[in-house]
Amino acid sequence: MSVDTNASTTTETHNVELTEIAAGKVKSLLEQEGRDDLRLRVGVQPGGCSGLVYQLYFDERTLDGDLVRDFGGVEVVIDRMSAPYLDGAKIDFADTIEKQGFTIDNPNAGSSCACGDSFS
Repeated sequence: MSVDTNASTTTETHNVELTEIAAGKVKSLLEQEGRDDLRLRVGVQPGGCSGLVYQLYFDERTLDGDLVRDFGGVEVVIDRMSAPYLDGAKIDFADTIEKQGFTIDNPNAGSSCACGDSFS
């Protein structure tokens, strides 16, 4: 009988979606940086006029309790405390006259401020 020694290193996943367009933009940015050891970290923290603000940044670390999901070679990492606020959220990238940048469609956001940078 063999024992799987890797069973305890299984990483839990999250329920946040990254669109193909957003994944392509992340890959492009990582190529510009010349780094293949970075992942996209998404989280929330207190702040803004509505109570919580989104954080999106590249991180080389994975911390205990992080939830990780791969989107065609792009790892999206979310900390456990942020996960309930982001459950079911969809991250996209817009490149239009009105908006350029990453957007988050979050079903958990009850309200947001006029600038769209924070939510509650």
